[in-house]
Parts: sequence; structure tokens; C-alpha cells
Amino acid sequence: MSTADMPPAPSGRQRSDVRRNEQKLLDAAASVFVRMGIDAPVREIAAEAGLGMGTVYRHFPTRADLVVAVFRHQLDALAVAADNPAAADTPYEVLRRWVHRFADFLVTKHGLAEALHSDQAGFEALHNEFVERLLPVLDQLLKDSASAGCTRADVRAYDFMLAIGNLCIGVETFPDYQARRMIDLLLAGLTRTAPAPS
Repeated sequence: MSTADMPPAPSGRQRSDVRRNEQKLLDAAASVFVRMGIDAPVREIAAEAGLGMGTVYRHFPTRADLVVAVFRHQLDALAVAADNPAAADTPYEVLRRWVHRFADFLVTKHGLAEALHSDQAGFEALHNEFVERLLPVLDQLLKDSASAGCTRADVRAYDFMLAIGNLCIGVETFPDYQARRMIDLLLAGLTRTAPAPS
């Protein structure tokens, strides 16, 4: 193909429109996945984003492409979420808000293995990336809250991350299960001082 036959390169405005549409789709898909699971119809995601179905498929040809992209999008957001707390927030409120966002993220993560089907190595790589990136964030949030006297200081971030994950599992099986309420009870338990185990 000669240079004359090549399509024109997208302008800066077109590129920014493409990026904006992709962000809209990722935000919409994340929201729909939390409400309906990763098998939610593509038309629901398109409607939530205010875009056409063709735009969804242009950006994400397969459901696995979309689920992995949402996973990474949520991971990026969680990795920086603790960096910009509102001035009026206590460290406990920052921790609580982050944990709720993390719980929403787990809905996508639980569907990730199914979306990737036989790509077990790909799933494991993403799982390892998730732990490596988010564990230090949660650890810092717990330390900040403990230093401010809001919560106990003897909670390991990894244990707490597993506890949140276990509290989210029931969402897939029981439609009336209130994971956020259970997570709030867990968080409230951190604010109470218990005697150290003998």
C-alpha cells in the first residue's frame, strides 16, 4: 500500500474522542458488572455509556477483552484512590470508601476466570498483579487509620483483603445478600479494642 492509499492518521480531537469513549465504556461496564455480573448484555453497557453497540465492539471485540480491560481500569483507579482523600475525611472514612470500591472490583475479578476460559496463566498473572498493586495500598490505609487512633493496629493487610473477598462471595449465589453491610460490620469490628490472644 502506498502512502497515498493509507487512511489519514486520526487527529488529536479524534484520538481524545476515542479515549473518552473508551473511558465511558469502562466506567459503564464496571457499573453494570457490579449490578448484573459479567454476563450482562452488551446493550446494557452501551445504554449505560450512552454509546452505540458498534462502539462497544470496536473497542472490545470479545467479552474477555472487555472484562480484562474493566479489571485493569478498576485496578488503576484503586491503586491511586487513596492518594486524593477529601480534606474532611478521617483515615477511617478513607479506608471505608476504598474497601467499598475494592468490594465492587471483586465482582469483576470473580468473573475474570470464567471470561478468560482456558487462559489460566493469563488469569494467574492478572491475579498476581492485583495482589502486588493493591496490597501495599490497603496496608498503608490500615496503618494511617491505626496511627490516627481510628482502628486497631494488629490487622494484617493480607488477612483483611482475604476477609473482604470472602464476604463478597455470597453476592453471586444469594441475590438478597448485602455484602456492603457485612463489610461495614467487619470495619466496625476494627474500631474496637480486643485483648491480644494469649
